[in-house]
Amino acid sequence: MGIMVSVVVDYLRHIETDCVVNNVGELADYIPELAAVDPDRFAVSVAVHDGHVYSIGDSSLEFTIQSISKALTYALALSRRGVETVDAHIGVEPSGEAFNEISVDARTRNPKNPMINAGAITAAALLLDAGHDGDTDTGDVDEAFTRLLDFYSGCAGRRLSMDEAVYRSETASGSRNRAIAYMLESYGVMPADPEDAVDLYFRQCSVRVTTDDLAVIGSTLANGGVNPRTGRRMLDQVVVRRVLSVMTTCGMYDGAGDWVTSVGLPAKSGVGGGILAVLPGQLGIGVYSPRLDEHGNSVRGVRACRHLSADLGLHMFNVARESRVTIRSTYDGHELDVGADRSTVDQVYLRAHRERIRVLELQGDLTFSGTESVVRRVESIRTDADVIIVGLQRVGMIDEVSRRMLIGLRRSLREDGKEWVIVDPDGILVGKNRRSQERLPSNPAEAAITSTMAEAVTVAEDVLLKQAANRD
Repeated sequence: MGIMVSVVVDYLRHIETDCVVNNVGELADYIPELAAVDPDRFAVSVAVHDGHVYSIGDSSLEFTIQSISKALTYALALSRRGVETVDAHIGVEPSGEAFNEISVDARTRNPKNPMINAGAITAAALLLDAGHDGDTDTGDVDEAFTRLLDFYSGCAGRRLSMDEAVYRSETASGSRNRAIAYMLESYGVMPADPEDAVDLYFRQCSVRVTTDDLAVIGSTLANGGVNPRTGRRMLDQVVVRRVLSVMTTCGMYDGAGDWVTSVGLPAKSGVGGGILAVLPGQLGIGVYSPRLDEHGNSVRGVRACRHLSADLGLHMFNVARESRVTIRSTYDGHELDVGADRSTVDQVYLRAHRERIRVLELQGDLTFSGTESVVRRVESIRTDADVIIVGLQRVGMIDEVSRRMLIGLRRSLREDGKEWVIVDPDGILVGKNRRSQERLPSNPAEAAITSTMAEAVTVAEDVLLKQAANRD
């Protein structure tokens, strides 16, 4: 297991330990198949900017996507029909009501937003509407579902499938959703046959996913519509912006206000126990635990997302100087001068082995996303280096999780016979008055922390010379 995987997985397991003791909540028993799932299942997956996924728990377990599908079908409707057409049928205002409430806008009679059932059924109907704008759609449910499943699969980066048992269960217990569809038809705002629209909606809710799939879907949205694992563009950036905006205000139903203030990420929940969350430009999160709160959101899933947001600094309104390019520069020791006070023999040796020193200069404020990229860069160069110098001169702050990640990096390097040197003129890594019990050694020499790059180079040269002496 690599450095980064070990550090992040250990952190995710800490979240798991805290969350799984909570047995509050009930299964979605109004859908018989969902009432039969194991209530103790739990998984968390995080997909970073390049599509790399970290996960713990039952992350390979498939469950049905349920209402998380609403965000994806809305995105597909926007892509196929255009914003103007979709807006003419579905609003974007928070309803403040339960997800299955039979209600519409009092003036337009349209559904208030695409994240409640009325709006989601209408979005499905827009994919069935035949003959619009020269489109070759036939209104056939099978064809529409094939297109929809292809789109979902493209966002997830693997071929997805439908759970036939859940689909049959949804169909047998879906009277309320049929009532919503026929209500919309009676108002003259249903753009397709109500039965077909509800059938397509039941099918999309029955698509199987894992938390890894949800995390990759989230990273596709975070990446402006391009799946970072496949490089395939699934959505236009304008559509992504619209979808993330509606997820932020409406994605967690009548619990959206508490979610935005405490977690602060665009998100969508499903009564199957899944939650999809997105930090634009950085990562996607998938969580699964089937016990639900009074809003229809996963109890443990919400708690896990609160942990992630608070610990990793993910709230979208955090003000940090984090750069998209946390690593300002990287180079080897050939760009560093050899100490003039070294003996001639030592200077010759150091010049001949200068490539064994590697330097990473960082910038901005280090939170999880940036530090994750730093640690994985170190993983990629550790084989070819004996000493790695990390420069923090242009770093303003390091949050506690990032600090633990860097400490774990040092430990892993030393276990592998490598050394690191930190250039930390302001003492932001050592930190004073921290509550964490995991600290760097108080002796700067033992911790290999220096105030200047020149001092760091001296320490690195000492390491190379000591290694040469030990080999002799």
